[in-house]
Amino acid sequence: MSIEKLQRWRLILGKSAEEALAPPAHRMGHAGELLSGDLASMDDALDAVYSDDGIDLTREEWEREPGSRHGAVKGRTFPKVARWLGEVRRLFPTDIVSLVQKDAIERRGLKQLLFEPEMLAQIEPSVDLASMILSLKSLVPEKAKAAARELVRKVVEELRKRLESRMHQAVRGALNRNQHSPFRSLANLDWRRLIRQNLKHYNPDLQAIIPEHFSFFSRQQRRNEWNVIIAMDQSGSMASSLIYGGVMGAILATMPAVETHVVAFNHEDIVDLTAEMHDPVDLLFGIQLGGAEDYWKATTYCERFMHTPAKTLYILLADLYDTSPNQKKFEKRIEELIAGGLKAVTLLAISDHGKPSYNHDLAKKLTNMGMPCFGCSPDRLPDLLAAVLKGQDLQAFANEAEKTARARELA
Repeated sequence: MSIEKLQRWRLILGKSAEEALAPPAHRMGHAGELLSGDLASMDDALDAVYSDDGIDLTREEWEREPGSRHGAVKGRTFPKVARWLGEVRRLFPTDIVSLVQKDAIERRGLKQLLFEPEMLAQIEPSVDLASMILSLKSLVPEKAKAAARELVRKVVEELRKRLESRMHQAVRGALNRNQHSPFRSLANLDWRRLIRQNLKHYNPDLQAIIPEHFSFFSRQQRRNEWNVIIAMDQSGSMASSLIYGGVMGAILATMPAVETHVVAFNHEDIVDLTAEMHDPVDLLFGIQLGGAEDYWKATTYCERFMHTPAKTLYILLADLYDTSPNQKKFEKRIEELIAGGLKAVTLLAISDHGKPSYNHDLAKKLTNMGMPCFGCSPDRLPDLLAAVLKGQDLQAFANEAEKTARARELA
């Protein structure tokens, strides 16, 4: 096995594998160890989080003992939290940094990372950390609140950049592709119709069509052609998905053709966040994570917005673990609403990774009623909206989303 492979396995397995992986012929670095330089620094940073006797990052410093993992180097100290964060960001790519930070908080109880402005300024923003801040926001001290909001804002802005243009394009395209307009713009050109109308003007010498007739799609938006209601389960397990849901609501709120409502709920409280959609950070900080679920109560509240069922999409963002006594009433009401023309889906999670945990029994019942239930990656949200607005089969969309998720897991 090459020395590079030995080093890689050594980083993965930790110090307990040192002797087995580093026979005398392959030893290198100080004290005969496999790792040195940045590799040794990576090992230190990972050891602080993942080893059974992980280093206490809350201590001022850690002095190496004779025989410790990188030799007896007296006076060499392990960095404090701030320095550890800097090392992690220097040594690893961004996606790995986010994962290591999350694990440090969860495995080592380093919640002070979220409570000190100096620490928050050094943390790599991620959806997981933003959701952690939202779940602990009542505990964040006054001095760190501004920094906490800034971290959440960075995450929100990144997600907005990722989704906004595609979501606008999907909604505009779905609502306007059947309308033509005399307004001439290259962006509005109906290429298929242009080719079809001008095939007779094909010039064999130039090997090109010389068009004489042009058709352009209409880009004029009528107000409130569709109504989208996003009802978000506030249970702690949905924290990351709620961030995507809030960003989606904020994007839709900027589109005149879509009337948008965002509601967060648990078994006790229903909070209408529609007025906060101009600022998704305010919207997210208005969510009170925790509590049980009552989907019937949430749905009956949202009925006040369902003034045109045939032009309404009801998105229930929930894992379907209904702990209320109202589940049967919820099932019956959903069946009645769908029979009345309502378009409805349950997003069990909005996430780039992992298979969501959810109530399979209730999901099956809702699916059979015509309310597909599936996990959705953030990048598929614009496609979902387009499918609804074009009147496409939502169950077919759900099946395709599940197939894509399975392929991602196997990759």
